[in-house]
Parts: sequence; C-alpha cells; structure tokens
Amino acid sequence: MVINPAHAKALKGHKTDARDAIRLLDLYECGLLSGSYIPAPDLREVRDLTRYRMTTVQARTSEIQRLQKTLETAGIKLSSVVCDVTGASATAMIEALISGERRGTVMAGMAQTRLRTAGKMADLSMALTGRFTGHHAMMCRLHLDRIKIFDAAVGDLDAKIAPLVARYCREAELLKTLPGFGEVVVAGWLGAIGPAPHQHFATAGRLASWATICPGNYMSAKKSKGGRTGDGGAYIKPLLVQAAWAAVRVPGRLQARFRRLVRKFGGARNKGAQKRAIVAIAHTLLKIAYQVLKTGRPYHDLGAGFYDSRESPPARQDYLIRQLQKLNPGCLITITPHEAA
Repeated sequence: MVINPAHAKALKGHKTDARDAIRLLDLYECGLLSGSYIPAPDLREVRDLTRYRMTTVQARTSEIQRLQKTLETAGIKLSSVVCDVTGASATAMIEALISGERRGTVMAGMAQTRLRTAGKMADLSMALTGRFTGHHAMMCRLHLDRIKIFDAAVGDLDAKIAPLVARYCREAELLKTLPGFGEVVVAGWLGAIGPAPHQHFATAGRLASWATICPGNYMSAKKSKGGRTGDGGAYIKPLLVQAAWAAVRVPGRLQARFRRLVRKFGGARNKGAQKRAIVAIAHTLLKIAYQVLKTGRPYHDLGAGFYDSRESPPARQDYLIRQLQKLNPGCLITITPHEAA
C-alpha cells in the first residue's frame, strides 16, 4: 500500500529505516493509514502523455522567452507592440531581420489584420529599429527552429492523447459542459483524477485536499496563520487555474463569484486579490466537476444573478446605503417611496 508521507512523519531524532518500518506497521495495524489514489493502467497512459505535453508546452514557452530576450538585447522592442512574437506578423518581421532587412518601415509593412492601423504601423517602425547584428540573427534562427520543433511535438502528443481520451467519451462530454474545460483540461483531468473520482474520494472536499487546491489550515491560539495552498497537484492544479481564467470570462455564476471575491480580497486593482479569487474559482470548478461525474448530469449554469437573488431586498438596500455613506461621510440618506414622490 502506498500512503501519503505527510500522514506518517518520522519522529525527529529517531530516524532509521528499521524504526520507520516498525512505526509504519504499528500505524497500519491501528487503522491510522489510508492508501493513496493510484490510477488504473489505462489511465496512467493518459497521465504520462498529458504530463509530457505540459512539460513540452513549458519548454516551448521558455524558448519564446529566450527569443524575446534576444530581440531585447538587440534593441528590438517588438513585444511592446505585438502581444505574440510567434504570430504570423511577428514571425515574418523576425524572418526579415534574420534575412538582413534593417528598415523599420519596410518590416512594419508586413503587419496583418489589426496591426495595420496608423498608430500600430508607426509604433512597429520604431520598435523594429535597433542594433540587430549577425549574432542576433543566428540566435533568433536557433530559437525559431526550436519553437517549430516544440509545436510539432505538441501536435503529435495531441494526436496520441485523443484516442486514449475517446475511451471515456461520456465522461469527457460531461466535463466539457463546464466553462473553461476544453480538450486539454479534460485530458489532464482524466489522466490525473480519472473518470470516476467519487469511487476513490468520498467527498469533493477530500478530492480538493488531495489536489491541494483548497486553502490550508494553519491556526494557533485562535489566530489564523494564513491559508496558502499546498505544494501538491503539480499537474492538475495549473490546469484547473487555467480553466478558471477561461471560466470567469464567460457571463454566469462563476464570473459573478469571481467579481465578488475580488472585491472581498482587496479590489480589482490588487493583483493579489485576483490571484486568490482565481484559485477559489479553480476550487469551485473542481467541486462542480466532481458532482457532474458523480451524478452523470451535465453542468447547468445558475446565471449571473444567482448571488443577487439569494440576497433579500432589504439587505441589499442596507448594503447600498452603507456604500453611499462611505462615499459621502456624515450625510443622511433617506428612501422616499415612489407613491409619495
């Protein structure tokens, strides 16, 4: 049986292999140890491929950052105008730099679609004027070739993952009803958690604890020491956060919950508040996915007005009055009924 090491920490000062074995046996005989979740062999195939795909995408991202750094050292500020330096327009401009073109106006003319505005064209012409040398051209060629290799590798992995995920087409279709759950997230879920999480985890809370997507509990003397999530779930947690960012862009209950949490944690201008709120949305998505797979029913969004409908009109009125009083300290606010107006 494989267990979580956190459930059986070795005693300080008494650490030997023999003593560890005896202590683990004593804990097991008393029923104090429970086995960790181990996926079935067919799910391990999906898990291995999805994890390798994630590391390949991360390597591709690192190569793109190296390409940006090379351009920056050459005085080429392309990333300040173009959001994606591997897009069609940006790639054509970089290829022109490698070929020996140094006129910014000529390379700016290679822009396509939304980049072909008067302001963008002028910015591109200035951004593409630098001190690009033959060494920079060689480095950019190496980076572009590596990026193409990673693109091909990701496409090949997607082709290998698709037939394995097709074995669980019913569960995959149920997961796709959740906002933010696309092909990549669904494949990652099936590889990490499986199509029937309720068979291995009694509740959604235990699954969230296993994936370390729930807040930690560190309290001493009735004082909370913080609620940082754990270090586990190195593969499923980033996918859930990625799905959460996509979900909060869709009008509905999750978007409304995200905005409420951001206000609670410090406001939209606080980046830390947005990060805490998005982890909470990822936690919510995990619990929804658990229930969807357990019940076999697709996800039904409760709407953007779900939280407002739960609040009574008098409570809502009191809240708005308090907000007005904060904006106008010392003022007296009265409510005049429409009939008496």
